Amino acid sequence: MESEVQALKATESLRGISVAVVGGGFSGIAAGVYLRRAGCTDFVIFESSAGAGGTWWDTRYPGAEVDTPSHLYSYSFKRHPWSRPFAGHEELRGYLNEVIAEHELKPHFRFGIEVQRATWDEDRQQYLVETSDGRAHHVHAVVTAVGMLNQPRHLQLDGMADYEGRIFHTSRWDTSTDLTGKTVAVIGTGSTAAQLIPAVAAVAKQVTVFQRDPSWVEPKENVPYSPKRRALLSWGPIHRAERLRRYYHGERLWFGGRLIRPGTKADERARRLSNHYIRAALRGHPELIEAMTPRIPYQGRRPIHATGYLEAFTRDNVTLIPRAAVSMTPGAVVDSAGGEHEADVVIMATGFQPSNYLARIEVVGRDGRTLHEQWAGEPQAFCGITVPNFPNFFMLYGPNTNFYALVHGFESQAKFVVRSLQKMVSRQGTAIECRPSFFTVFNEWLQERLAKSSWAVGDNYFKSPVTGRVVTQWPDGAIVYGLMTRFLARPSGRVTHGPRHQP
Repeated sequence: MESEVQALKATESLRGISVAVVGGGFSGIAAGVYLRRAGCTDFVIFESSAGAGGTWWDTRYPGAEVDTPSHLYSYSFKRHPWSRPFAGHEELRGYLNEVIAEHELKPHFRFGIEVQRATWDEDRQQYLVETSDGRAHHVHAVVTAVGMLNQPRHLQLDGMADYEGRIFHTSRWDTSTDLTGKTVAVIGTGSTAAQLIPAVAAVAKQVTVFQRDPSWVEPKENVPYSPKRRALLSWGPIHRAERLRRYYHGERLWFGGRLIRPGTKADERARRLSNHYIRAALRGHPELIEAMTPRIPYQGRRPIHATGYLEAFTRDNVTLIPRAAVSMTPGAVVDSAGGEHEADVVIMATGFQPSNYLARIEVVGRDGRTLHEQWAGEPQAFCGITVPNFPNFFMLYGPNTNFYALVHGFESQAKFVVRSLQKMVSRQGTAIECRPSFFTVFNEWLQERLAKSSWAVGDNYFKSPVTGRVVTQWPDGAIVYGLMTRFLARPSGRVTHGPRHQP
């Protein structure tokens, strides 16, 4: 009974609060679920794509699947009979649509509409949200849920305009292009390429892969579950046990930063196991072993989790070019040594711009400055969620929140938003804003931790191109992050009252 009363209080507390959620992927859906649970019915989820899913709506290349175990890459409140340990993009979209239906979120979605600007109006104590359909919306709070994998990184190569074949980025897959019997060039050897290359090699005449730098690779067993195993793993107690097992494995490596610091036992063991796998997968090809073995700490770049990727390079129709692509001719890609490689189709597996947070949204705060002006090239936030001078503004999957348990992080952040708004309402305020002291102390502590990490010494996409500091990664696992967002949401927020809303 007590829990029901607490739920009722939470339900009533956000009634009348209007919220704009920007993005309809995993994090935006989490925001919708928790806002609705807290009694907020006046919220809109703006999604620029034609359907829900965010990255998983756009990601449709052959072989696309999640790198995190399915039972961990899912919501705590929604079980699912996963077909295999690492779900593919179609199953993930289906799962998200089930969540939307069960929690009645569909009426809150606005598809094909992009949020372009959100400006804090001090007089109204609200945000003016301007969207691509030419409309303007006044809301009490803004929650961005666009993630860090939404802005493709497009290489601009000399001669690209003269290329006569097909060229596209993996996040904008061209379904009209049949790769059967084609000569295909793949630029990039990250996680996306690792999933893509075996699938392309199975149908293409020739695949040429351009590698700038190698990454550590470890195998990922992804054999489909039997019907019996699938049903068992979706049963409540077994499902919870499987999630706990996956959490335990992640925390054992991440808690205290064990895996992310160069020279630790965890780092050395991971490199040793990966090195063994590389040698085994490429046995008989010493030139490939040499070219595809990194000389960096295990987490110096994002490790690749894939089975079949390394093995694909032993096929007769797959060629590794251990050099960057630098230019193009009408029918070929040219590497940094001047070699020309013919290609009917060029696939850019060049990833995203993860450190370029909120690249397509202009957010204007209390003092008239934009968020990017305040950041000055180094995105920072308290717990990756709130920033001083930006009242009632929250980010999900914001700066320094990338770690092994992403969906756990999304739920923690959504609860943070709800707790903050509940504090604002309970104090009869009109805004809640991150206290500068919390912001400063948190980021000083965080950067001190990150400066000792493998991410800081590697050449990777985790760092700000302006300051060189790590701005995407979280160093301490799910337990520490969950505790911080749980117990610091309320004290870190300062409730204010607008000029027309004095208590």
